[in-house]
Amino acid sequence: MAELKPLEWRDGKLICLDQTRLPDQEIYLEINSCQQVIEAIKRLAIRGAPAIGIAAAYGIALGSREIRVQARESFLNRLATVMKSLAASRPTARNLFWAIERMNQVAQSGNDVDHIQHLLLQEALKIHHEQLENDLQISKFGANLISDGDVILTHCNTGALATAGYGTALGIIKYAFSAGRKIQVIATETRPLLQGARLTAWELQKAGIPFCLITDSMAGYFMLKGRISLIFVGADRIASNGDTANKIGTYTLAVLAKEHHLPFFIAAPTSTIDHSISSGDEIIIEERAQEEVTRIKDINIAPAGIQANNPAFDITPGLYISAIITEKGILKKPYTRAIQQLGDY
Repeated sequence: MAELKPLEWRDGKLICLDQTRLPDQEIYLEINSCQQVIEAIKRLAIRGAPAIGIAAAYGIALGSREIRVQARESFLNRLATVMKSLAASRPTARNLFWAIERMNQVAQSGNDVDHIQHLLLQEALKIHHEQLENDLQISKFGANLISDGDVILTHCNTGALATAGYGTALGIIKYAFSAGRKIQVIATETRPLLQGARLTAWELQKAGIPFCLITDSMAGYFMLKGRISLIFVGADRIASNGDTANKIGTYTLAVLAKEHHLPFFIAAPTSTIDHSISSGDEIIIEERAQEEVTRIKDINIAPAGIQANNPAFDITPGLYISAIITEKGILKKPYTRAIQQLGDY
């Protein structure tokens, strides 16, 4: 089912579909170093919380090859610096830190440098494979919530591009469509980087799923007119009480959905859940360059020299979320208890 491979380990390199070039060009990058992974994450050539986690795992494996010492402790100290650099690439996506923590545990278990390097690559490959399996489970669970004739609103991009697998919220939509459900999709353009217009529309078109594109500010109009059945979105970090960080504009959609009595679902792997924080108030929101608001593809769309704010994410309180769909099942309120019952992952 994973016909699209935005990330692939091949011949000792990370092959990456450059998402900044979509939809006009499908260009793959050959990444040979940890620093190249960091740069790709920062400039959004690689994006989406699960995909960032996978890329970080491969980045650590690549970075371990660049360390030229044989003493185990010295190697681990330098590897810690590699991990710290990766952690600074994007602050909101939980999967980034989850992958780093997991890779660090593996590194600590190695007997010597060669053994550690081998274990790190194997763990990165395992994380990548697990994401595909998790995506498919999420998609199966979520597809059961979709009926014939539904019109589904989705925000940002949550397909294969965002997970390097099958997708979360968009994976659910694709799975329902492949199962024969007669559905339509409304995709928001998703400011400021137009990831809905550029990426979700591209994936939907490739999958042959009927859809239309709207601006972010049109969502309320379509809800009021009764033209939306339910909403599926992804997540970049979920607090232990169910509060969820996702692409900017998600909170607005959740409030509108509650006002119009529409189901609003979050789809994400359990690796996106941050058990260390009690609420969304503790989630760091990434602030990106204001030029991403004032310019589109190097073209000014606003007067030169103006001030623009550019938070990449917002927080949707759990009270607005109808359910959280994970690979382990569908979580329902109260989320604190449901998340505690997940146990270790």
